[in-house]
Amino acid sequence: MTGIEQHFHQAAALLKQLIEIPSFSREENLTADLIEKYLNEHGVKTQRTINNIWARNKHFDAAKPTILLNSHHDTVKPNSGYTRDPFAATVEDGKLYGLGSNDAGGCLVSLIQTFLYFYDREDLKYNFCLATTAEEEISGVNGLELIIPELGELAFGIVGEPTLTQLAIAEKGLMVLDCVAYGKSGHAAREEGVNAIYEAITDINWFQNFRFPKESEVFGPVKMSVTIINSGSQHNVVPATCNYTVDVRVTDAYRNEEVLEIIRSHVKSEVTPRSIRLKPSKIDKDHPIVQAGIALGRSTYGSPTTSDQSLLDIPSLKVGPGDSGRSHTADEFIYLDEIREGIELYIGMLERIV
Repeated sequence: MTGIEQHFHQAAALLKQLIEIPSFSREENLTADLIEKYLNEHGVKTQRTINNIWARNKHFDAAKPTILLNSHHDTVKPNSGYTRDPFAATVEDGKLYGLGSNDAGGCLVSLIQTFLYFYDREDLKYNFCLATTAEEEISGVNGLELIIPELGELAFGIVGEPTLTQLAIAEKGLMVLDCVAYGKSGHAAREEGVNAIYEAITDINWFQNFRFPKESEVFGPVKMSVTIINSGSQHNVVPATCNYTVDVRVTDAYRNEEVLEIIRSHVKSEVTPRSIRLKPSKIDKDHPIVQAGIALGRSTYGSPTTSDQSLLDIPSLKVGPGDSGRSHTADEFIYLDEIREGIELYIGMLERIV
């Protein structure tokens, strides 16, 4: 059995164990225990903060740059469409079924095995830092973001998410804006008051029609969508306020702060972001890790979905086994061959640069 094949069998066995342990966001302590124990049994010294487990390669050298290998072990809750036990790791027709198998268990165990593959090497140009993290599915503050300051200086990262092993070189950021348009109440039968709904309409039309000057080579323009609106209490009262929500998908052409400043300069409404943490990200197509993937036959694209990549301020590549289209679906599964392919790709890319 080849080294890659051994790592594949170990990855599949570990993923089956992980599937059988519920690990909803903020409730990942048992899968964290399993990962911690697994790495320790393979001779890896680990560190832990809440449900985040991380480790460095055996011959870590502070003079060398460090590559982050990151994926998450939390899952969403199973939806009502499941026909299988979501916590039963069963294999049929080459598919491994179970909650979290595709998002992002296959990526997680593939990166763990990749880390172990390089762990003992002394001839590396880079260090490795493996971070298996929590709360990704809810963009929680006690996941990757919590431990970034403890990981030290990082040169770039590989974020394991299901991409059909293609190379997501950019990812959109997200801002959700709570907006309030103000007017003045009055009786609807008389010419009095200032209708806050009409005030909001002006701003909503701006959100619909404005085009930001800079556009992403990968994604095109920033996209803004008004998704919720609420105003008024009774039919004969002119409303004094109108509340509405805007979903803003920020591209790598801007930082979230820049987009927020532009919006506030154009609308009269009060604009309050729920968060500016989920940043757009990009890695240059000429970056060595991207070129390594291209040399192995992979194509590049921009990902519209948000991941822990949005919390990183370093160049990062999102890539992994599995299909994003299966994430959060009933009877979730990953093909076992995809896990093998993921390990081969991760190791193949990294061998070309380390």
